[in-house]
Amino acid sequence: MELIQREENSVPQERWVQQYGPAIAYKGVFGMWRLWTVDTRALNHIMTHHTIYQRPLPARYGISRVVGPGVLVAEGEQHRRQRRVMNPAFGPAQVRELTEIFTEKSNQLRDCWLGEISKNGGASAQVNALPWLGHATLDIIGRAGFGYDFDALNPTGETNELSEAFSTLFTVPQGNRRFFAFLQGSVPLLRLIKTENDRRAEQSQATMRRIGMQLIREKKAAIMAETLEKGRGVERKDIRERDLLTLLIRANMATDIPEDQRLTDDEVLAQVPTFIVAGHETTSTATTWALFSLTQRPDVQRKLREELLQVATDSPTMDELNALPYLDAVVRETLRHHSPVPATTREAFEDDVIPVDTPYMDRYGRVREHIEVKKGDLVFLPILALNRRKEIWGEDAHEFKPERWEHIPEAAANVPGVWGNLLTFIGGPRACIGYRFSLVETKALLFALVRAFEFELAVPAESIKKRSSITTRPVITGPDGKSKGSLPLIIRPYRA
Repeated sequence: MELIQREENSVPQERWVQQYGPAIAYKGVFGMWRLWTVDTRALNHIMTHHTIYQRPLPARYGISRVVGPGVLVAEGEQHRRQRRVMNPAFGPAQVRELTEIFTEKSNQLRDCWLGEISKNGGASAQVNALPWLGHATLDIIGRAGFGYDFDALNPTGETNELSEAFSTLFTVPQGNRRFFAFLQGSVPLLRLIKTENDRRAEQSQATMRRIGMQLIREKKAAIMAETLEKGRGVERKDIRERDLLTLLIRANMATDIPEDQRLTDDEVLAQVPTFIVAGHETTSTATTWALFSLTQRPDVQRKLREELLQVATDSPTMDELNALPYLDAVVRETLRHHSPVPATTREAFEDDVIPVDTPYMDRYGRVREHIEVKKGDLVFLPILALNRRKEIWGEDAHEFKPERWEHIPEAAANVPGVWGNLLTFIGGPRACIGYRFSLVETKALLFALVRAFEFELAVPAESIKKRSSITTRPVITGPDGKSKGSLPLIIRPYRA
């Protein structure tokens, strides 16, 4: 375990897979067995048998403290019911309507960076891309998610109550506090001991609940006023409003949904922080790694810019963004090579036998065609490791190479992900519901920035390290030995 903690996410396990085969098992905390496999048939079985393989209880507890009973935490029938009501809000037509918000905020970020250059004399400026992109994606999810203005890109100096509450909830405890928080997830009795971190979280939850319920009441009232005008009840085909929360509330109020399939107000409220968790840091992190890769491949940066400059508008539609093949290849390669969430875990809630594509030899020298797991065993979904597996993507799998998407290897067809021959958004009934949203948002950000600027790293590439918590962020270690999330870039206005 010490080795795993010391190296970058997935690296030790990738090495062991090369040495021992596509499935390995090792003991983790409390002596619990952990299965790590890159066998695509096994992974498909795990993701499709979601009633057996659920999010581990400690992880569920930790996430529920932030988001409540939302779709990230729900399991079984509760999860199916939430997905059924939420699915209409995340369809292609709905994301198409939201693209205007994506491009507006992307262009605002571009203008902020132009302002930094102007303040620095007009030739260039150094910016830390990671927090800037975090501000942009927070503004996007606020507006597109629930019609709320965080104004993170245009700070007024006043404290934004909801932003502060989320920031507190998402702060990961460090050192002994982090270990105690982990123990609280594993040992329910310890949850009775309230730490300072617990008290701050409870205050933030109260703030979030107050503002969230106000948003829900306002949206319900607007929907009811509209339906009274029409003189009939709400139907799911009426879904027209753009923000996701309004779409969700309207779908939940539809007369053609059975009463026992509706979401409670608490479940609807829980989707507000869920949108933030799922749609904020993952997209900003992915876009940050895309910019990092473009600094390492100036040829890719130039080729992408040439394609983007062929578009006659600064505010493309979703269809115009999706019609750009090299932009699509760069986004796909970023999500393959720099998967924002490198891995996730499931716990076996009953004994099971997992089929495999590739027979393997166990430690007793026997050839096996399945993997036996016991109730309580942990199973990894190794997103990053599968996305850069050489047996699928070739010997250059660890290189950033958008051109590989011109000729996708046949083996990639076996990857059991919901999108793009990748495991980035996982697969099965628990696949990421907002993957279309994230993809178009990432494209909009890159479209605005790469057209406007030339990028290079402001520090040596080897000083940029990867650190994983929920997402994998670029970090730089300072003189004091502490690491901080950062991607310092030198930006220059592009002049043809």
